[in-house]
Amino acid sequence: MPLTFNLKETKMTTWTIVNMERDASTGFVSTVHWTCSDVDGDYSGSTYGSLGLQGELTIPYEDLTEATVIGWVKASLGEETVAATEAAVAAQIAEAKEPKVAVGTPW
Repeated sequence: MPLTFNLKETKMTTWTIVNMERDASTGFVSTVHWTCSDVDGDYSGSTYGSLGLQGELTIPYEDLTEATVIGWVKASLGEETVAATEAAVAAQIAEAKEPKVAVGTPW
């Protein structure tokens, strides 16, 4: 029997690293610019943030992966803020689906 599933039921919030600022001589990343986004059919939501990093360089710049840096961002933000960020994106989508404010003119 073939496996089937509904894509709308498998929504997943996506975290993406947009850019990073680093010391050119050491490779130490000082600031990470990120987005959190989601899509539900024709509706989407997203938020952008930047995060200053502190600490020691433990991974050479050329060996960094997006997954590693996303891990840094989420760890620095904390579970509560990550959950609130993802909830805010979901709220944008919910608002787009059923807006509370309408705009336009009657003609």
